Amino acid sequence: MRKILPIVMSMALALPAAAQTTTNNYQASDYDRAPWWMKTPVITQTGYVRTEIDANRANFSASFLAVGKTADEAQQKAVAQTRALTDALKKLGKDAVRVNTSFSMRVLYEQYRDKEGNRIENQRGDKIEAYQVSMGLDVKVYDLRTLERAYALVLAASPTASQPVYFSLEPDNATKTWLYNEAVKDAARRARQAAEAAGGKLGAVKVIDPTGRACQTDILARGEPRGGQDFEPTTVAYDMPPPPPKLQVREPVVEAMSAPSPVEQLEAKAAQNAFIQAPPLNELTAQACVVYGLN
Repeated sequence: MRKILPIVMSMALALPAAAQTTTNNYQASDYDRAPWWMKTPVITQTGYVRTEIDANRANFSASFLAVGKTADEAQQKAVAQTRALTDALKKLGKDAVRVNTSFSMRVLYEQYRDKEGNRIENQRGDKIEAYQVSMGLDVKVYDLRTLERAYALVLAASPTASQPVYFSLEPDNATKTWLYNEAVKDAARRARQAAEAAGGKLGAVKVIDPTGRACQTDILARGEPRGGQDFEPTTVAYDMPPPPPKLQVREPVVEAMSAPSPVEQLEAKAAQNAFIQAPPLNELTAQACVVYGLN
């Protein structure tokens, strides 16, 4: 008994210390730990800018239907309808216009009427009447100077159906870099105004975070980081380069002694019906998170 008592007493004395250590760890985990750059007074600021730029891409589609007694005949008719058109579009340049084609076939069966006069379509292989081929053209325009010409050529080919022109914007790397730099400048302007309003002075840059996480960390409250600063974007003017000169498309020259080719006939028909397509403005936005010191 004498040997057991000291062991029990030592365990009892150790319990409060262990409990105290656990409590301290629990309290510390309830709060976000400040990053290394928060040991001195700082201000985190998100720059947010927007601009409007003309669309630089366009796409539209059209379909052509052909019917033949056999599958080969229907296919040949469909290809014949679009051969001159595809050749004319290729003349605009592969870097300016891209054409993707699709093909589908449908069997047309003989029809009859039942006793009540309803029209019924046969579904038997020996009752095939004809074949219908649908040839689809999806046109994507990379140089909008050729858009009006390409659209006029497609409509001049008399498609069975056509879709309107859809515009989009694919900014280049130079535009993306410029807009991000404007967001960094906007962060500096906002931070400077906030520091001066609080009676302080903006110091040196400590962190530039493209991900924006540094401006979303909430070190003064419990729980997960909440959303960052909510500001209306600053509108910046895009210094657009001068527009390229209008693309000069040579009209087909038809000699008196020779008949015009199908491509030349299509080009002449398209030249008579010009379709004006003005690209709309598209909005681009950018954000940048910058952490400044305070003096």
